[in-house]
Amino acid sequence: MSAGAPDDVNSFVREAMEILEIGPDLQDVVLNADKKLSVQLRVPMDSGEVEIFMAHRVQHNNSRGPFKGGFKYHPEASLDDVESLANLNTWKTAVMDVPFGGAKGGVMVDPAALSARELEKLTRKLVQGMKEVLGPWTDIPAPDIGTDERVMAWVFDEFSKHKGFSPAVVTGKPLHLHGSHGRDTATGRGVLYAAREFLKASLYTNVRDTSFVIQGFGKVGGWAARFLHEAGGRIIAVADSRGATYNEKGLDIPRLTGHMARGGTLTEYEGGGPILSGPNFLTLPCDVLIPAALGGVINAKMAERLQCKAIIEAANAPTTMDGDKVLRERGIPVLPDIYANGGGVVVSFFEWVQNLQNFQWDDEEVSRKLDRHMTDAYHQINMLATDHKVPLRVAAYVLAVKRVADAERHRGFD
Repeated sequence: MSAGAPDDVNSFVREAMEILEIGPDLQDVVLNADKKLSVQLRVPMDSGEVEIFMAHRVQHNNSRGPFKGGFKYHPEASLDDVESLANLNTWKTAVMDVPFGGAKGGVMVDPAALSARELEKLTRKLVQGMKEVLGPWTDIPAPDIGTDERVMAWVFDEFSKHKGFSPAVVTGKPLHLHGSHGRDTATGRGVLYAAREFLKASLYTNVRDTSFVIQGFGKVGGWAARFLHEAGGRIIAVADSRGATYNEKGLDIPRLTGHMARGGTLTEYEGGGPILSGPNFLTLPCDVLIPAALGGVINAKMAERLQCKAIIEAANAPTTMDGDKVLRERGIPVLPDIYANGGGVVVSFFEWVQNLQNFQWDDEEVSRKLDRHMTDAYHQINMLATDHKVPLRVAAYVLAVKRVADAERHRGFD
């Protein structure tokens, strides 16, 4: 997230609180984190030396259920960064109406600089240092930047050594180790369902008649591109950290994905023309722009330059408060991150439920249930936007804040 992201999220929350007329006492309860934990991880390296890595876990709010949020491994995973993302997760779980609260964890490390053995040692040290605040009914981690299903398997294994067999302590595990069908594709598939409902209601069109520009071609952007392409959408440009490719008639996403799987880059792809992947990429003319990579990329200056008709936020906090203000003034509708990329947390909830039942759903059932969650949430957001005459972002926060505030009141915290 960008440096201003925590203030931006809280600004959106306060805007919703003003509409809901929530008093100052309850405001303080829902804005501030419940608990922050920082630990030093002393990890024996392959060289024989011992290195120390800082790890953080922030538990923001659990009025609606156990804390939920990923563990990210990144050199800039500071306490402030983790806290802002935990805050965001509180509202994301609430708007998607899954019975979780918001949390986030991070280790300040470059995972690419570690061997597989060092990465496993680091992860097991992390669980040892935080096992007392984690648990299937307490705080349930998930994959994030720099972590994957292999890391989640280590979390499950290490926690189970100390607390007994506990597959529900973490989501995003390998399918053969108590994972869920559809978990790795969930956020991207959720973007498709969100786009379908959003386009019908806001632009009075459908995916098939829409052009998309997608910034990010990884876990989220890559799958979103595939699903939108399968639904008939025209993906005219995609970008990642190494480059970008463009084809006005539409990129062949399966072919592009195969090219990338063979070690190719976007700029080398023969089915498109190489273009710059920097800030100017976002200004390409299109129907829908999907930022699916970094936070804070649409600030006020960038918002003035955009040539899209609408934005779907597949990344966390890609739009700053100032950028959002400009987009409102320009009349560019935005489908906010706390809803648009909520598919991941929904299927994490499904995995948790399956683990508690010691049962596994098939891919079709997971997709069907995710579709229903995304569709129901959008209709509620859109209805609030219409009733209050506010943008979709404000309506999403109104929905989320009301659910958290109601939970706090009914539990006796007001």
